[in-house]
Amino acid sequence: MNDLPEHVRRNRIVWDQWASECEEPGEAAWARQDPVWGIWGAPESELRMLPEDLAGKDAIELGCGTAYVSAWLARRGARVVGIDNSEAQLATARRLQKQHGIDFPLIHGNAEAVPYPDASFDFAISEYGACLWADPERWVPEAARLLRSGGRLTFLVNSFLMTLCTPEEDNVAATDRLLRPAFGLYRLEWPGEFGVEFHLSHGDWIRLLRRSGFDIEDLVEVRPPKTAIKTRYPFVTLDWAKQWPSEDVWKVARKGDRFIY
Repeated sequence: MNDLPEHVRRNRIVWDQWASECEEPGEAAWARQDPVWGIWGAPESELRMLPEDLAGKDAIELGCGTAYVSAWLARRGARVVGIDNSEAQLATARRLQKQHGIDFPLIHGNAEAVPYPDASFDFAISEYGACLWADPERWVPEAARLLRSGGRLTFLVNSFLMTLCTPEEDNVAATDRLLRPAFGLYRLEWPGEFGVEFHLSHGDWIRLLRRSGFDIEDLVEVRPPKTAIKTRYPFVTLDWAKQWPSEDVWKVARKGDRFIY
């Protein structure tokens, strides 16, 4: 573990500690047949995070946690691999694999350095996994390396705007005021034992993705579905999220053959 980057070591400790809190929501997500996404449970029919045809495709989830997204991919016929920084999270994933009779490789490792050859996958996805907790300057080029020409990457993460409006105090929701500078924001450490997050502006995401060999196909600024009542996360309220995007979905493709979502 000592050879891992400092932020990876810190985040491993934090996510091992949080593993018990993730068991119940992980179990509920594994039981779902139709995917819902993010903190508001936005339906797949609205966000279209997944390609329509995954049968026979090679896929990887970067920062899989309890691996419910990987399970959704496997049920759609993908040959999926999940990688996560937390062994405790993967222990829950393995238990749920047995419970649901779904088997796929789970790797305890750092999504910034995945032990697979170049061009191993057709699709990569991250929902609040590597896209929030890994260094973008490392994980984005690594995702590009892993994908075949024309391969897709989709990730969902906190919106940059919400990050600018969120107080440092624990369990306090985003406000209607900007509370930190936009310029220079990259690595963010909240007070207390919350690990290390990474937040980029839209412009910085665009430049990094293009520099890493991706064509940008879409950016979805997520609205809560009409059925949303609240979220279990304290950093944003439904009223706030109805007015401003609390989450962003990026859809990009490894330069090569074009595709349509």
